[in-house]
Amino acid sequence: MITLDAVKKIFQTKDGAVNAVDHVDLSIDQGEIFGIIGYSGAGKSTLIRMLNMLERPTSGDVNVAGKNLSKLSNNELRKARQEISMIFQHFNLLWSRTVRENIAFPLEIAGVPKAERLKRVDELIKLVGLEGRGESYPSQLSGGQKQRVGIARALANNPKVLLCDEATSALDPKTTDSILNLLVEINQKLGLTIVLITHEMHVIRKICHRVAVMEAGKIVEQGPVLEVFRHPKESITKDFVKQVTEPEETTDMIKQLASEKPQSQIVQLTFVGGSAEQPVITDVIRKFDVQVNILQGKVSQTQNGPYGTLFIQLEGTDTEIQKAVAYMNGQKVEVEVISYE
Repeated sequence: MITLDAVKKIFQTKDGAVNAVDHVDLSIDQGEIFGIIGYSGAGKSTLIRMLNMLERPTSGDVNVAGKNLSKLSNNELRKARQEISMIFQHFNLLWSRTVRENIAFPLEIAGVPKAERLKRVDELIKLVGLEGRGESYPSQLSGGQKQRVGIARALANNPKVLLCDEATSALDPKTTDSILNLLVEINQKLGLTIVLITHEMHVIRKICHRVAVMEAGKIVEQGPVLEVFRHPKESITKDFVKQVTEPEETTDMIKQLASEKPQSQIVQLTFVGGSAEQPVITDVIRKFDVQVNILQGKVSQTQNGPYGTLFIQLEGTDTEIQKAVAYMNGQKVEVEVISYE
């Protein structure tokens, strides 16, 4: 559905050339929810804007739905863009228009007859859960409702691809989850290919099938979300994974416990899929002369299956602790001994 071949984007500034996107190769499948994550300045916003040619690459090819956008004339590009829609962090709604009029706007531009426009707008209002708000103005809506309008407007022309530019960054956690659930529903109902950029691993974990990690204009790691969570390779990826599996308060607690009981061992267990159902902790207590203190645990659902982490503190002799760790390693549970110096 989408392929990027050796794509580069260089901006010329007063301070010299800036490689915003540096030789990126990427392939995104039809019907996939693909996430691109990176910190500010990583190049992810520039990359996603090249998928609809809001930014033209300095070199390389961008292919979407069988068309090489880099080679199209302006007229051909306008037609191709009708199949690629975008939603934004700050909604970009027309404040003088009602919800209904905002959603209808791209249909008006496309010359769709009025009766057909009205029918389509009604369908979209229902799809995004805005029944009863059609005559409201953006100033009368919550942040989540505004983004729902943005999504409905983006879907008006039946696009094949939906680009999401930090679409939940301005929303609170509960509203973020509701918007992410809506995107999953749209992906499943319409078979839409969704590409989103974010700096929040929670967003990637919740809805993406695959993820690419960007740093300094390059894609440094990519793969299925569950695999990246299980085996992050790059240090930046490990930092992002810790946003979900090891919050800051957990780190602080572990450091404190480690200092209070230097003879104990802090262990992180990772459960994937059916392994979460195994009574591993119970078996460890029964089989080995160790005390187990459960510090923090969490099970997250990804598009590829459940992923759980559990932090425990083991107290006992070095020999018994090593036996317990070795046993858990043999139970299809990934075990990492945590050390904070």
